[in-house]
Amino acid sequence: MSPQDPTPPDIRVDELRTARQVGTHRVMRTYDPEGDRQKVAVLTGALPWLKEFHGNVVVVKYGGHAMVDEECRRAFADDMVFLRTCGIHPVVVHGGGPQITEMLGRLGIASEFRGGLRVTTPETIDVVRMVLTGQVTPEVVGLINQHGPLAVGLSGEDGGLFTAARTHALVDGRPVDVGLVGDVVTVDPAPVTALLEAGHIPVVATVAPDADGVVHNVNADTAAAALAVALGAVKLVVLTDVEGLYADWPDRDSLVQQIDAAELAEILPTLDAGMVPKMAACLRAVNGGVKRATVVDGRAPHALLLEMFTTEGTGTMVVPAEQREEPAP
Repeated sequence: MSPQDPTPPDIRVDELRTARQVGTHRVMRTYDPEGDRQKVAVLTGALPWLKEFHGNVVVVKYGGHAMVDEECRRAFADDMVFLRTCGIHPVVVHGGGPQITEMLGRLGIASEFRGGLRVTTPETIDVVRMVLTGQVTPEVVGLINQHGPLAVGLSGEDGGLFTAARTHALVDGRPVDVGLVGDVVTVDPAPVTALLEAGHIPVVATVAPDADGVVHNVNADTAAAALAVALGAVKLVVLTDVEGLYADWPDRDSLVQQIDAAELAEILPTLDAGMVPKMAACLRAVNGGVKRATVVDGRAPHALLLEMFTTEGTGTMVVPAEQREEPAP
């Protein structure tokens, strides 16, 4: 027993038997060999996926319930820092539908959707821009940066990241005007690449100018897909408010775990309007060279980690036709 540690040896040894050192704190635990084996199995089971994703870009579209539920918000920030700490390069592309709808309501402006897209008037685009860049981006950046100065916010207007062109919604197979809603037609990934090279987590708000400088509301799903392609990402993950794509909704047992691009292209026109932008984004990403794109239930905390680091995965994954039989996270 040293002068610096007056604890009797028998008590000290007993403490070491029942505690583990975590930073400067001791966490008491009971001896549980079976539980320990399960924990080790989880960690070693993640190794193939950690190796596959290490050093690569993963684009995550953040939206829906995961943005408004406090537990899910904290879990999402934890997940982004986890990826970054594992040597993976996450890029967050966020929407802000609930926040935009709330602000429009407070201002007495009606919200209208057609074909899964928000009808965006000149009055509405000002609110969209304000909420996304002035409220949602800082909130996401702040959550992540509780772990350290990692996240940096930007929008599609910054550094020429996105150029948009006006698009239409499809309702019953027919084009419908939705106002100042754009699709991403060009991407200059340099602003995002610079942040990644500096060790940051980019957080991108989806407003973008057209060729004449008119700002458009860009669907976050399609923006995430376009950015994933431009960055050469290995994976796109789309967080949504359902478990995935169902072959026979509302039969919850009909969840599709994996579908190839050709099959998805064939059934896309028949899908529910709310799922069309999400599945179309996955299709666009895979057709553009992204190896895998997955729709994941963002209502479940840490679903993203389950998808990326377990063989079973979660949600519905879209793969190129030639990878149809390949098991993947």
